[in-house]
Amino acid sequence: MITAIREVRRAKGLTLDEVARACLPPTTAQTIGRLEMGTRTVSVDWLNRIAAALGVTAADLVSLPVRETLPVAALLGPRGAVAPRRPLAVSPPCPADGMVAVTVSASIGDYRAGDELWCEPLGPDRFAEALNRDILLPQPAGRFLFARLLGTGPDTLAVLPPDRIGGPRILPHPVWIARVCRLVRTL
Repeated sequence: MITAIREVRRAKGLTLDEVARACLPPTTAQTIGRLEMGTRTVSVDWLNRIAAALGVTAADLVSLPVRETLPVAALLGPRGAVAPRRPLAVSPPCPADGMVAVTVSASIGDYRAGDELWCEPLGPDRFAEALNRDILLPQPAGRFLFARLLGTGPDTLAVLPPDRIGGPRILPHPVWIARVCRLVRTL
């Protein structure tokens, strides 16, 4: 989230210290500066406190990134391509916070060279959410394993690498895995 705290504060001719003292409860100029610069996360509570101190609404302090949309020209189904009955639009993909990517350098399994795989990191308590999905697993010495998650046990994972050579493997639980959730492919 991009904030306009600094711009609004300057437009009102206020110093960091003046805004900090006007907050309820008061805070420090250093905290306001960190919130302006994005080195500290701006929560909804902080937005509301600073907005009240500046005499504006919280919405005035937030600028959301512009996301273009694409009009849907046709729907593709069993009868071929047909025009939609009402106007439709799709939004281009936008990565969520914390996502990581895998770039495919050579075709393997279902993936082609040049594909981008966008992955959502999951902690051990969420491993089951990735069952029957492709995942990235951290390995010792900064390496990774890419495989399909077949099952989870109390301390192990059953995975199948995309080349399927050697069959399924049983591995100890890693600290995290990343579930593939979006394929970006240029045709």
